[in-house]
Amino acid sequence: MSFGDPNPNNPYGQQPGQPPQGQPGYGYPQQAPQGVPQQGYGYPSAPPVSGGDYGQHPGARPPLAGWGSRFAALLVDGIVIGVPYGLLIGIGGAMGGNAGGLLAFLGLIVGIGLGLFKLYKEGTTGQWIGKKALGISLLREADGRPLGFGMAFVRYIAHFLDSLACYIGWLWPLWDDKNQTFADKICSTVVVKAG
Repeated sequence: MSFGDPNPNNPYGQQPGQPPQGQPGYGYPQQAPQGVPQQGYGYPSAPPVSGGDYGQHPGARPPLAGWGSRFAALLVDGIVIGVPYGLLIGIGGAMGGNAGGLLAFLGLIVGIGLGLFKLYKEGTTGQWIGKKALGISLLREADGRPLGFGMAFVRYIAHFLDSLACYIGWLWPLWDDKNQTFADKICSTVVVKAG
C-alpha cells in the first residue's frame, strides 16, 4: 500500500489508467527529447538510394531509364541466371541416370535461388548485376525508395501481363511518358538512371 493512493489494492501507487512512472505507455508514440525528430510506428524508413527520396522534392527525381538500358539489364540478368541453370540442366540431362537427375535438380535449385536473390537485391537496393552494370535503379514511384522484396516479387509476377498480346507490355516503355511496363504501372515503380 502506498500513501495517497485512493486504491489500496494498487501495488504501484499510481492512478488507474496511467502508465507506470518511468515507463512509456504502450501503443502510443513517445515524446522525443527536444531537438530530436518524432518517430512513428513500425520500422524506420530505408535510406534513399541513388538520389532517391524525391517524394518530398518531386522535381528532383532522377531521369528515367530508357528502354534500351532496361532491356540490356534484363538480358545481363538473364545470362547470369540462365548460364549456370542451363549448364547444370544440360549436363545432367546428357549424363542421365541418378547422377544426371541430381545435377539437373541442382540446376533447378540454382536457377530459383539466383532468381530469388535477384528479387531480394532489386527490392532492397534497387539494383542487381544488370541494373548496376547499366547504371539504372528500380524504385517506388512515390518516394524514390527501394520497393522491398515483397513488392519486387509481386512486380515479377505482374510481368506476366507484359507478356500477353505479343509482349506489348515489355515494349510499352518505348512510348509511355514514365517509361513504365504494365508491371511498373501496377506496382507504382519506375526505373531511373542511378547516380
